Amino acid sequence: MKVVSLFSGAGGLDLGFKMAGHDILWANDLYEDAVNTYRLNLGDHIVCEDISKIDPEDIPECDIIIGGFPCQGFSVANMKRHIGDERNELYKQLIRIINAKKPKFFLAENVKGLTNLAKGKVFEMILSDFTQLGYKVKSKVLNAADYGVPQTRQRVIIVGVRNDVDFEYEYPLPTHQKDGEGGLKRWVSVSNALSDLPDPDQPNDIPNHEYSKYKLEFNGYLGHRPLDPDKPAPTVTARGDNKGGVVILPHPNGQRRMSCRELASVQSFPVDYKFSGNRSSVYRQIGNAVPPLLGYAIANVFNEYKEV
Repeated sequence: MKVVSLFSGAGGLDLGFKMAGHDILWANDLYEDAVNTYRLNLGDHIVCEDISKIDPEDIPECDIIIGGFPCQGFSVANMKRHIGDERNELYKQLIRIINAKKPKFFLAENVKGLTNLAKGKVFEMILSDFTQLGYKVKSKVLNAADYGVPQTRQRVIIVGVRNDVDFEYEYPLPTHQKDGEGGLKRWVSVSNALSDLPDPDQPNDIPNHEYSKYKLEFNGYLGHRPLDPDKPAPTVTARGDNKGGVVILPHPNGQRRMSCRELASVQSFPVDYKFSGNRSSVYRQIGNAVPPLLGYAIANVFNEYKEV
């Protein structure tokens, strides 16, 4: 499929679509470091610009528009979230572009917290807005751990199929299960995900393999909870101040924070995926990303579509 990607960030969702064999024609994000990361790994087809300033005429025709629209206003991690948060309006830019290009499909990704904001009224409004564009719309919360990501990251995936397109999108079946029941693989543990990475304090040539020295203090708060090495990591977040690392997950050994490379592995990025920018920026790019393995599972379903 020919793909247009909005709010692309460092390219996690796009990498998943590329792994599934799709062709990404055009991408967009406003965060310069993330755009540089994207160019470094996925190509020069990304435009660094505010999406609200982009004319749909400058975007190529495509089969599908994808976008993990910015979620900070919706996230349960943001305790100050409210309906009027201006960042909640960014999904309307996704709607504007979909309405102008009318692709066969769209796919929007966001935090699970979006589904219960204002007792679900905001989510109902968003689904209604998408439906009114002329699409059959469905949504489902998926757990990245069920698709081989070493992280219990839950995200709502909204899929739209244009009304005149004869295709029923079926969400991908899990490949993994917590205890490996039902013939599925066990969830991938965080220790397993990090097993091939050397100690970042020893000489190595692994890109982005450096970590925040921000003090570890296990007090029960986000980013200050010990990890069970035999389970997937909790959700990687993008919160923190400009010094970086305030809520970066601790390493399972409990001695330090995870390095950027280790955190990227927890997000299922390949080890040769290089991130641009300072350490704080890299942490944020990784925290904001869609895990590529989750993106691949979602994208692979579209390969079942055969145009008549």
